[in-house]
Amino acid sequence: MGSQVRSVPRPLVRTNQWFIVVSVLFTWITKQEWILAIPILAGLMGLFFGFNPVMRLAKLFFRKHPSQYIPEEWDQQQFNQIIAVICLAGGLISFLMNWTTFGYVFTIMVAAAAFIAILGFCVGCYIRFHWKQYQYRRSLNKQ
Repeated sequence: MGSQVRSVPRPLVRTNQWFIVVSVLFTWITKQEWILAIPILAGLMGLFFGFNPVMRLAKLFFRKHPSQYIPEEWDQQQFNQIIAVICLAGGLISFLMNWTTFGYVFTIMVAAAAFIAILGFCVGCYIRFHWKQYQYRRSLNKQ
């Protein structure tokens, strides 16, 4: 009896990534840091309740059944979302405290990671892969 891997259709993942990039760009252009709260709240809802409103809205535009799209691993997407929420929150808090440099550092990191993922390389996947390898090697040393 095998366990079923949960997945997320790639178009939903891409929509969420674009939403993060666009939110950061609008924040920079308008100098309205509160815009960052929107992807933070969407990300937190996805992490805590399994309901990301951005993805739920995007799902309404599917032309095919969700299973017909390339799947992305659910656990990996949750890991990536944690990183995104932390960076977005770091950016928002930094901007609110007038730590502009840190605000830009956090938001550049998250926007760059999301955009690079859109282009095909997932920074969060790379980090998680190496973390899992480290955990595995450490478990071998304990035996």
